[in-house]
Amino acid sequence: MANQSEFDKLAKEITDCHKCTRLVKWREKVSIEKRASYANETYWGKPIAGFGDTRAKILVMGLAPGAHGANRTGRIFTGDRSGDWLFRAMHKAGLASQPESIARNDGLKLANAWVSTAVRCAPPDNKPTPNERKKCANFLTRELELLSRVKVIICLGSFSLTAICDELQIRPRPKFGHGVVIDHERYKIVCSYHPSQQNTFTGKLTEKMFDGVFKTAVKLAR
Repeated sequence: MANQSEFDKLAKEITDCHKCTRLVKWREKVSIEKRASYANETYWGKPIAGFGDTRAKILVMGLAPGAHGANRTGRIFTGDRSGDWLFRAMHKAGLASQPESIARNDGLKLANAWVSTAVRCAPPDNKPTPNERKKCANFLTRELELLSRVKVIICLGSFSLTAICDELQIRPRPKFGHGVVIDHERYKIVCSYHPSQQNTFTGKLTEKMFDGVFKTAVKLAR
């Protein structure tokens, strides 16, 4: 079982990373120009480490930090609509202490769950490149080593499923589909549409569908 100092060391290495020139330029540009509604806030403007319970049995994998969400607040899925959906569902499933995630110091605690992303910097148009994902892959490798109790991985979207399949060397790569459960020798991988506005505003992902994913994950993690 890894201790907190090992998680802290990994978090510092992630936060200090400057490997991807395009992403570094973009995240810093966004943090200077800001969105008008956050003009008086100081943006984080750095890569985002994972967050949650270090003894977690459930790992939630997203795509990348939001430009005006995590890139602003400094905590994954915090301060944007995707996070509103995620933590509401996690709270309902008994994995989060509260249904919303507004700021790093808002008191949110996760129980039996860890939240992370395939790419650690906010990308332009929410579209990191495959090469940028590969440059981040070592962080995921080490995160999984530290999270030794994880049994279930929830992949939010096909991009995070690709990252997990590459990490675990799953070939051929299974077809992504909402609610699909993939059996791996060590993990159960549960696929879900990403709670992006593109999916939630159009009804492609409903609260009932999203709640079902977490209900399945909790059951498989027992």
